[in-house]
Amino acid sequence: MPIRNKTIWSKIDWSLLILYFILIILGWISIYAAVYNEERQYIFDLSQRYGKQLIWTLFALIIGFTILTIDSKAYPMFSYLLYILVLLSLISVLIFGKEVNSSRSWFEIGDFRLQPAEFAKFATALALSSFMSRQDFNLMNFKNLTIASAIILTPAFLILLQPDTGSALVYLAFVFVLYREGLPGYVLVVGVIFIILFILTMMLQNWAVMLIITMSSVLFFHFHQHKIRETIYLLIIIISSFVLIFGLDFFLKFNLGLNIVIIISLSISVLASIVYAFRKRLYTIFPMIAILLSSVLFMYSVEYIFYNILGDHQQTRIKILLGLVEDLQGAGYNVHQSKIAIGSGGFIGKGFLQGTQTKYNFVPEQDTDFIFCTIGEEWGFFGTLTVIILYLILLIRIVQLSERQKSLFSRIYGYSVASVLFFHVAVNIGMTIGLLPVIGIPLPFFSYGGSSLWSFTILLFIFIKLDVSREEFL
Repeated sequence: MPIRNKTIWSKIDWSLLILYFILIILGWISIYAAVYNEERQYIFDLSQRYGKQLIWTLFALIIGFTILTIDSKAYPMFSYLLYILVLLSLISVLIFGKEVNSSRSWFEIGDFRLQPAEFAKFATALALSSFMSRQDFNLMNFKNLTIASAIILTPAFLILLQPDTGSALVYLAFVFVLYREGLPGYVLVVGVIFIILFILTMMLQNWAVMLIITMSSVLFFHFHQHKIRETIYLLIIIISSFVLIFGLDFFLKFNLGLNIVIIISLSISVLASIVYAFRKRLYTIFPMIAILLSSVLFMYSVEYIFYNILGDHQQTRIKILLGLVEDLQGAGYNVHQSKIAIGSGGFIGKGFLQGTQTKYNFVPEQDTDFIFCTIGEEWGFFGTLTVIILYLILLIRIVQLSERQKSLFSRIYGYSVASVLFFHVAVNIGMTIGLLPVIGIPLPFFSYGGSSLWSFTILLFIFIKLDVSREEFL
């Protein structure tokens, strides 16, 4: 064995490699259980999905160990080239791709299918790491932030055109990378607020949401400025405006409706607050006004996007998640059956190959997007908890190794790996147990498919190689 190879194996982080092997083996066994056929019990049967997954796994190992032999400096050097090639593949698949389930996401060569969207993740992580590791990079610079956002959003936009909303949403995970490299924490807080606002918009009438937004904006001003008198003045302006417009509408029989009354009242309140702010030189009131207006605009944009851009099946899935409709035989069937399968597993499960929900194909896509319910049914709470712990250890270890990198490029890439894996794991398990809408993304190293397995392998092994060369790669 050459000296260089000995150096690689002596410096490699074996905990990541061992976790990787455990996960892909458990994934292969879970696929076998999910599509088990008593007439074809041989686990190495290449005509079955578990046999094909074994082939994808062997190729993944070859890809992974090939990555370890490549000079680490090649990754930042060719990162933009890889990124451009992936963008070209995303454009090409829109023209030449095979349409599957109303989505043009695959290249098909005989029986083999390749999904470019899966490989766009590691290419985006490399390009983002190269750009953000430049010496003159400052995330708070508007130009830098715009370019970094464009690197992330361009592949997401091309994937949306396929359309593959689930794969496009994965790119939201890169916000954690930006946060680690200096993005203000309030951006994440704003993101959480908008998620809450989205839920409220879907579940309540517009007038009720606007009232909640208004009161929340006033509370924000009060707790941020600690000015009781000014807060009372603002409340008086808002209440007076509402009483005035509501009174005129009621007595003059305009029949504007509560939504229009609230909008007019808010408009008058905002104008009156601006005049009051200029007279009292209370310029700290403007952040409150900005929050109020942006929240109202977001509320109406949610309605427009939901009813005019999202497909009917996507609307139904979100409504089912929020409890607005119940469709156990239609769009909600998968999640309903998945929850039954996981719940029926109890604490220790029914045993390997003993899952009735699995055996009788009650859960569609059980070897891909819903592979987690196979684990829940056959291995119970103990099995699902074990898998989740394995993922947690993997993520924590990646973050630990990222923090010890001497190269900024390696650290940013490491956080990209952790963020993408975390998003996939959290969303996939969340949608399987009914906590999140079904958006169709695979569980890393478990779900059936060569594209996803290879892309996650490349994503992880590039970081393993960067960690091996952390002393020399600066």
